[in-house]
Amino acid sequence: MAKKITSVIKLNIPAGKGTPAPPVGPALGQAGINMMEFLKRFNEQTAKQMGYVLPVSIVVYEDRSYSFTVNQPLMSDLIKRAVGIDKGSQKPSKESAGTIKKAQLREVAKLKIADLNTDDEEMAMRIVAGTARSMGLEVDWS
Repeated sequence: MAKKITSVIKLNIPAGKGTPAPPVGPALGQAGINMMEFLKRFNEQTAKQMGYVLPVSIVVYEDRSYSFTVNQPLMSDLIKRAVGIDKGSQKPSKESAGTIKKAQLREVAKLKIADLNTDDEEMAMRIVAGTARSMGLEVDWS
């Protein structure tokens, strides 16, 4: 018989740098998870992606055991790294933070396509372009 799921916790944690500080500690503590064991496993698994913030889904079962899946880095992190900026615009509709080219859109879409709700690369590029526009970037489709 399958284990009964009691909760699903979704967090964004820096790769290889998970610590018991908020928001990780309180979320895991409330669920009754062995925090240090989780952080050790997470940090080992994500050490190669250092510098990114990774979305993590933790499934907690009735017997306090758990499983977790780590997705690709946040799309905003991938876009910032591809374009070479530190942060997006404070006023996205009024101020530009830079320009993202079609090749950069394709590069980010290829990395992130596993987490998106499409298998089509063109549609994935449009999703990435939408996120880029919301960050204050201009999209160059040429």
